[in-house]
Amino acid sequence: MSAFDFKILKKSKKSAARLGALKTPHGLIRTPAFVPVATKGALRGTDFPTAKKYGADIFMMNTFHLFHNGCYRTIAKAGGLHQFTQCQAPIMTDSGGYQVFSLGLGNEHKSGKITKNQEQITDDNGINGFKSGKNMVKISETGVEFKSPFDGRRLEMTPESSIKIQQQLGADLIFAFDECTSPYSDYEYTKKSMERTHRWAGRCLKAFNKNGAGLPADRQAMFGIIQGGEFMDLRRQSAEFIGQQPFFGIGIGGAFGKNTMYKILQEIQPLLPEKKPRHLLGIGEPQDIIESVKMGVDMFDCVMPTRLARHGTALTNKGKINLKAAKFLKDKKPIDSQCGCYVCQKYSRSYICHLLKEKEIAAVILMTEHNLAWMLNFIAGIRKQISQGKI
Repeated sequence: MSAFDFKILKKSKKSAARLGALKTPHGLIRTPAFVPVATKGALRGTDFPTAKKYGADIFMMNTFHLFHNGCYRTIAKAGGLHQFTQCQAPIMTDSGGYQVFSLGLGNEHKSGKITKNQEQITDDNGINGFKSGKNMVKISETGVEFKSPFDGRRLEMTPESSIKIQQQLGADLIFAFDECTSPYSDYEYTKKSMERTHRWAGRCLKAFNKNGAGLPADRQAMFGIIQGGEFMDLRRQSAEFIGQQPFFGIGIGGAFGKNTMYKILQEIQPLLPEKKPRHLLGIGEPQDIIESVKMGVDMFDCVMPTRLARHGTALTNKGKINLKAAKFLKDKKPIDSQCGCYVCQKYSRSYICHLLKEKEIAAVILMTEHNLAWMLNFIAGIRKQISQGKI
């Protein structure tokens, strides 16, 4: 009996939304699921038990940031991420493909992965706002050579080494190594990148299972990643190719030109294997999650809740609010009167505003707990709406 399984429990009659259950060796993941990002093995501002208390079923950790300084070796000697971090829940690791973008064309173009403007490049990992305008990666058929933004050292990652590192980290769910392109990448570059990513996918599968007898069923399962930028024909081609490979799940990655993400999801949804879980990488805005769920996406990861918390912005049912604003010093209401988290039950906006203005560490801790609780309650609400036939 496999340690990994994905079952669709209910399919919507109104959309492509589905309610599911993903079984892993470290626990069950209810889908649709929001995956909090614990980049270097820790949530920034809170801990795993707190996030689990509010409904987190799985966490994501970052392969590149556990690789560049050799930490993965320490983690491997400790018995893997679960033992090292004492995280009693399923864990997934990305492949390092996002850093191919963030340190490469993203840095050169000063672009985020979605919008075509001057927004800060952010992946919650210490590179935030680096924006030198320099491309710090060299991509070849073999793999990627990074110039470390931390100490300038040259680091090489290949499909084979990415998979080996992820196997040593011991996450339940891992991703194939890919290239995340920029919103500025033209058709020809995006096509070449996608085709190379497809070849890398084959190498990842081979490295993951050298004996060729099928994916390991007792330890890890791997997701392939669809690329193709904002070009519909490339996205269709990539969806068909990745969907036909023996991956456990399907990741949807790469850059989305402004206002094209929904169109792309709608385009590729009919091409995806129905029985495999689908993960939309790096997307976490509430409206994006709702619309993507309606197009058949099962899982999302994003640094947004914890990042916003560190900058004083709270998620609420009436939108985001900046609690650094002076007007909140006299506001005795909770952050969100409809939120049942500990922070909203205990503290006022006035107190949180005071902590933020005084730069107290407690401000980040309380804001992070609230934002994660809000997001996890939000995704639980989506599951409930699917079960009730409302989405």
